[in-house]
Amino acid sequence: MNIEDCLEEGLLKKVPPNKDKAIKSLEKSKHLLELAESELNNGFYESAIVSAYMSVFHAARAILFRDGFKERSHYALYVYISEKYEGKIEKWLINELNALRLQRHELMYDIEKSVEVLEEDANTALNIAKEFLKSVKKILNF
Repeated sequence: MNIEDCLEEGLLKKVPPNKDKAIKSLEKSKHLLELAESELNNGFYESAIVSAYMSVFHAARAILFRDGFKERSHYALYVYISEKYEGKIEKWLINELNALRLQRHELMYDIEKSVEVLEEDANTALNIAKEFLKSVKKILNF
């Protein structure tokens, strides 16, 4: 699937670029990063991973708002970032965006299996979120 497919299927929508929404999404990303850190420090590893992913999601979403797009799917957000920002955001961070997306989905919705979440996993997710936010801030420069 590519950006054009996402647009055709309504998973991405072209909207007017909106710097204010981009800034608010960055603020939300920072707040969620702080929340993830607090959850990690208090032993809520599963919640820390979900909050870390949501921090990454909102950082990536800030790019969409700035570029004049709105997502209707977490996967479409990943598709957009991987297609438009490869080379501007390190490839490993883009891959981690998708890996965290899948992990968050499993933690929140998979009722068939129980997943043990370790402190190390939550710490890794937090570090990814920090790096992703730093990378997006460089790109947006505001």
